[in-house]
Amino acid sequence: MEIISAAPVVFFLLGIWNEGLAVLIQTQQTVLAAVGEDAPLSCQLMITKDVQQVTWQKVLEKTERNIGSYSEYFGETVNDGFKDKVQFTEAGLQKNSIVIRNVTEQDAGCYLCLFNGYPDGALTAATCLKVYELHGPFIDVSRSESPPGLVVTCSATGQPVPMVTLTVLHQNLSFSDNNTCRETNTNGTVTVTTTALLSALSNTQVGCSVSLDSAAPRDLLVIVPGLIDTSDDGLVKHCRSYCHTLHLPLIAAVMSVVVCFAILLGIRFQRSHRNKKPSEDSTENQKMNVSPASSNNLRQRSPEKQKLNGGLYPSP
Repeated sequence: MEIISAAPVVFFLLGIWNEGLAVLIQTQQTVLAAVGEDAPLSCQLMITKDVQQVTWQKVLEKTERNIGSYSEYFGETVNDGFKDKVQFTEAGLQKNSIVIRNVTEQDAGCYLCLFNGYPDGALTAATCLKVYELHGPFIDVSRSESPPGLVVTCSATGQPVPMVTLTVLHQNLSFSDNNTCRETNTNGTVTVTTTALLSALSNTQVGCSVSLDSAAPRDLLVIVPGLIDTSDDGLVKHCRSYCHTLHLPLIAAVMSVVVCFAILLGIRFQRSHRNKKPSEDSTENQKMNVSPASSNNLRQRSPEKQKLNGGLYPSP
């Protein structure tokens, strides 16, 4: 007769007993939260018990660390080291909830809620928090000449690897030339980029969805301008380009007028200068004509002066 060891049987019975206790408490086994978000944890006792205190603990490698507790006598109490991190959102002895603020990777792990009662002791349930990192989605649109169309790009960065999906919210349109690439960053995150070509003549609404494991997807919707833009922005751009083309002829016309005006002023100045020069020459000629006569008179009078000066009487 084969002898069966009693140790496995004992552990098996203890496992069934623990599962029976866990059913008494309703909780979420796994909670997902992104870095920087808040993670809510909640436990509810499904049967009526004489509960005196509800305690929350974080499971470490070899032990548990008390986060906080609630009782009718002491109320809500958050222990040191968690006061800026944990807050009670629903304080009660049958249902109790907390929230972990601004989740980081260090907050990942399992948390216990204990309903301490008499005489049954503590009824315990566990909730494990998984922290992921996700940035995005981000959408970029550019024009393509060959092939003609609009290149729509959606990207997201996360850990674990996110899934990026592009959609067109128009039943008669669809993307073509879909392409997805992945790039691993130095911090362990992965950037996923999906690129597709859209051929739309008018404005089209495009959506990008990013999902990661079982977390809630993130969606982003944008209006992509068509190849023929009929929006107000397109009209403004057309007007600006038209006004820009008008500026060049206007500037050329103004410069022509300024040059012509300068030429006229130069011609007028030269004419006035020429009219002034003959008058000056005539004045000089008059001066030249007077001076010889006066010199002759002086020459004619000089003998008389010499004669008078040589005589007895002085010259008048």
